Amino acid sequence: MMRRTVLITGCSSGLGNTSAKKFASEGWNVIATMRKPDERLANENSERILVTRLDVTEPSSIQEAIAAGIARFGQIDVVVNNAGVSVPSVFEATPMKVVRSLYETNVFGVMNMIQAITPYFRQQGGGTIVNVTSNVGYAAFPLVSVYTSTKHAVEGLVESLSYELESQRILIKLVEPGFMPTTNFGANAGAFAGEVSTPPEYQPYFDHMMQALTHSPFEPADVNAVADQVIRAASDPTNRLRYVAGPDAEETAKLRWTQSEEKYMATMRKLLGHTDWCESHK
Repeated sequence: MMRRTVLITGCSSGLGNTSAKKFASEGWNVIATMRKPDERLANENSERILVTRLDVTEPSSIQEAIAAGIARFGQIDVVVNNAGVSVPSVFEATPMKVVRSLYETNVFGVMNMIQAITPYFRQQGGGTIVNVTSNVGYAAFPLVSVYTSTKHAVEGLVESLSYELESQRILIKLVEPGFMPTTNFGANAGAFAGEVSTPPEYQPYFDHMMQALTHSPFEPADVNAVADQVIRAASDPTNRLRYVAGPDAEETAKLRWTQSEEKYMATMRKLLGHTDWCESHK
């Protein structure tokens, strides 16, 4: 039986890197893509891992990576859209250049990938597209409004597409991780360090909330457990749409979907320390 093949974006570090190794260890062929290829990943399992360049904002590089993967392994069965960037900021002071940059990767990059692979999967007779979003896609947090909006956009896109693509025997899924402190995801924010500043009027609140978010009342997600959930979604032949990943994501999902809107918002404000801060600064 032919070994299954997965193409993963954003494999230079973090969840993408961990997922590539786990897929390979479970017998998959892996097309590990990144903007600046690092062969160290391929060297860990040269038989099963191909490292190649892919920038989700460049459609030509997507086509080249797909072609390279097919040339190496014969076919592609699953695409995992994992590449993403974020930046903590006060929205009022976030330049639209930064907003557009996040959308280019997190939203339009995902759209580029889906449009590139869908014709191939349709002609092949099927395939699976797994999209890594976040628990902020259903439970928003302060100071990440732009990032949150990109994840909401992908959640809506994928839910709608799940109907369209099922008609073509293509499955599309969402993996919704919580915060993963062991990944290098936050390092992406450094790219915007010189472009985003916090207005002095917001600084006390910004400092307070960043501390609260860093020391969340919820247990964070483990990158290995999230990678396991990505593999589970990739291997699931059913039309299940969402796969929550991590204790914090599970807790916020429970809060979001088992309470009234009013109670949910009041609970989150309290848990995040937002209510206490606002009361003490009236």
